[in-house]
Amino acid sequence: MRARKSQYGPRRRLRAIAGILLLGAVAAGLLLGGFRLADFLRTVGNLSPAAVGKQVDPPVGSIPYKLQHEQQVNILLLGYGGAENDAPYLTDTLMVVSIDPATHRMMEVSVPRDLMVHIDYGTGKSLFNKINVAYSVGADDASYPGKKAEYRGKTGGGKLAMATVSKVTGLQFDGFVAVDFKAFRDVVDALGGVQVCLDTPLDDNQYPNYHNGYVAGGIHYPAGCQNVNGEQALQIARSRHTVQPEQASDFGRARRQQLLVNSIRRKATSVNAVAKAPQLMDALQKNFVSSLDLADLNALYGFEGKLPDTAIGHFGITQDDLVQRFYLQRGGCGDIYADVLCPLDPSFGVMHAFFANLFIDPKVAAEKAPIRIDNASAGVEDLGPRVSNVLKPLGFLVENPQRRRTQAQSFVYDLSGGKYPRTAQWLATYFGATLVTPATATPGAGAAAVPAGDGVVVVLGRDYALRWTGQG
Repeated sequence: MRARKSQYGPRRRLRAIAGILLLGAVAAGLLLGGFRLADFLRTVGNLSPAAVGKQVDPPVGSIPYKLQHEQQVNILLLGYGGAENDAPYLTDTLMVVSIDPATHRMMEVSVPRDLMVHIDYGTGKSLFNKINVAYSVGADDASYPGKKAEYRGKTGGGKLAMATVSKVTGLQFDGFVAVDFKAFRDVVDALGGVQVCLDTPLDDNQYPNYHNGYVAGGIHYPAGCQNVNGEQALQIARSRHTVQPEQASDFGRARRQQLLVNSIRRKATSVNAVAKAPQLMDALQKNFVSSLDLADLNALYGFEGKLPDTAIGHFGITQDDLVQRFYLQRGGCGDIYADVLCPLDPSFGVMHAFFANLFIDPKVAAEKAPIRIDNASAGVEDLGPRVSNVLKPLGFLVENPQRRRTQAQSFVYDLSGGKYPRTAQWLATYFGATLVTPATATPGAGAAAVPAGDGVVVVLGRDYALRWTGQG
């Protein structure tokens, strides 16, 4: 199967938008939805009428159990085009939402839709394609008769997407939520609109209308906070050809989508969800699919409704910063596509390490250690800046990297006189490096001279460069 493009311009298709975590309002609304509840449950997938409310002893491994026992929960949000798009099931938006109940934090990470992966949909059956094709394969039973049973039916697309994104991130997902942009529009309207705060103006003179052309006069939104309806929220989420470079990038678009997700989350948990249940069910019934049940929704509602915005982190693995953060390159995957992202390490080891450390121990972060990444490897000249950019979203204070003479092994030097012991140990574990405190120990075999500085310095040798590129 060849991925279909979904781009702007005359005769180009409408794009999918951000998946929406409407768990709070949906849960409360469904609980008191009256005679419409059963029909809604049959339509949207796996929203079975499981026991809700405060579960004293939920099943081991379930979302309520994990939240009660402070275990990490991972949800995959998917945005697809739907009936208004001639490639209806391409998930051009994929967002990982990870929740750490132990520290009451949540991270939202956008995954690039153009990333090339192996989509394994049956025993011995695999498709090498863009990651946004996985949901489409799962949703199309007729074209893929050899699919595994779990990848068939109403929730098959989401489950195949979860399995595929798991290979890239190393995370195991507890469920998915998938919406098309009609549901996005209708839900925002059902909530009475939402507030979105833009860092810069957004002006797009090539925003598509619904007739293979452009919106007359373009779309224009000022910087600052403003209330928007469903269509306006969709425009802000989808816009790609803005005058402002920072808004035109994939990173800027992912950031806007994450802002809208949180705006809807805040509105859904602040309004009277019970009173709005009929409108929300109308909005979601035909354009919403999920593997979650009502017990999951209710548990997530109870947790997320208490989270302040400061507890939610945002990160976009997008085409504009991919090469600097992770060892990917554009094109070159057997020349199948001209415009794709190709991993030089097919095991995605660097991404796995990043996702495994989304939630840094607060005691490590509290040290606020100054960190510098020095590159002493061979073959990856810009390894220092790349690794520095991976660490920054995790909350570390990273200084400008330096280039050093090549050495074989990687070392972490605590030059602070013992002020940052947790940070130094965390970095040594993360990089698989030897921890050295020059005041009390010698650097050891394979190390160059002790670097200058008064914080924590990571010197990356050839051993780490090989792991970074999947060769070690």
